[in-house]
Amino acid sequence: MTGAMSLGRMIELAAALVILGAGVYFYRRRDKADSYGPQGAVILFAVAAIMAIHALGALDYHPTSAEAQYFKDHRR
Repeated sequence: MTGAMSLGRMIELAAALVILGAGVYFYRRRDKADSYGPQGAVILFAVAAIMAIHALGALDYHPTSAEAQYFKDHRR
């Protein structure tokens, strides 16, 4: 991770925060008579967390030094 974020990643992070806010909204306004609870809000929390992790670059592929050397040696 270099520290600089592209515009696309910033937009993705902003969308994750909006989805997280929607999850909080739905969680807090749930109907107490609902027997299933806040399932939709929890799904929004999970989606927001995955989007934020991806936007921050934690899911980017970073080859090990052995893999990088292998790719360098077997380049066409």
